[in-house]
Amino acid sequence: MNTNRLSKTLSDGLNSQMTKEAAASQIYLSYGAWADSEGYGGIANFLFRHANEERNHMTKFLEYILKRGAKVKIEAIPAPPADPTSVQDCFDKVLQSEIDNTNAIYKLVKMSFDEGDWATWNFLQWFVKEQTEEETLALNLLDKIKIAGGIKASGDALYELDRDLEKAPDEAQLAQTKTADNP
Repeated sequence: MNTNRLSKTLSDGLNSQMTKEAAASQIYLSYGAWADSEGYGGIANFLFRHANEERNHMTKFLEYILKRGAKVKIEAIPAPPADPTSVQDCFDKVLQSEIDNTNAIYKLVKMSFDEGDWATWNFLQWFVKEQTEEETLALNLLDKIKIAGGIKASGDALYELDRDLEKAPDEAQLAQTKTADNP
């Protein structure tokens, strides 16, 4: 008996997203290594934590594909892009990577909706929220870098940012969690 509960299109899309999550993990890992080599241990720690988070996302996709009875396809991931040229460039690239990932998630959400695959649609809602957090976090960091002077940020300002990111929370506060009592 065929136990696969995913269409070929969704199975291929979910497998592709699993690979994108693995690639995102490598990007964070690469940028973390760059940051550490530049003396930004706190920024590196932050990026390494996010590399692990992306790997966990990859595993969520792998497990979901398996639980729906489809075949997991482990594919090669591309090499990460070139090292950033500055802390601002690093987080500009992080934001762009997250936006690309969000767009891929949205395509899967639409595909699952169009197919009426409500289990997959429901599964993907966690990733919609997660991507909102990831983009918000990157935007907040870029705001801080901008306040610190952007590409021309002083060593003191970058030192403070580095120290702050070492222990910064990995989640951003989202608008949907705000109320009149908790602005």
